[in-house]
Amino acid sequence: MDFFISTAMAQGGGEQGNPLFGIIFLVLMMAIFWFLLIRPQQKRQKAHQKMVTELSRGDEVVTNGGVLGRVTAVGETFITLEVSKSQQVRVQKNAVANVMPKGTIKEQEKAAQQAKKEAKRQDKQEAVEDRSDETAVDEAPSGAEEPETERAAEGSEDATQDKDRPAR
Repeated sequence: MDFFISTAMAQGGGEQGNPLFGIIFLVLMMAIFWFLLIRPQQKRQKAHQKMVTELSRGDEVVTNGGVLGRVTAVGETFITLEVSKSQQVRVQKNAVANVMPKGTIKEQEKAAQQAKKEAKRQDKQEAVEDRSDETAVDEAPSGAEEPETERAAEGSEDATQDKDRPAR
């Protein structure tokens, strides 16, 4: 068994590579990292900063929290959004996610009004159906219901059938 140890010790190291190759590989990896991750993020940041600086009164915007509103006042760091006819909210300029096309708020209000109308119509229709079901039950002849004795007899038949079945 000693001959394995001596052979392992006698082996020489592999051929040394060029040390410049490691540095080139590291620089190449950093360049790829910069082009794929850092540069696109910087572009998005510049575009967002430009959008925020160009905000003006009357713009329709969506915040990062999803609040849709119309800009009523623009300050140095804050803007005031009108989210409904009587409610205004102050948010930081950087909280604006997107500037929406003009008319977006009106479209959303129309869609909400139509949804309310549709919901009311469905509620009325369901109420009418419920009333017609109640009147149909009230008008049913008393002979249509099963007597208690028939129900009890059916229950006892089910019990005898269960006894005949093997247990699982």
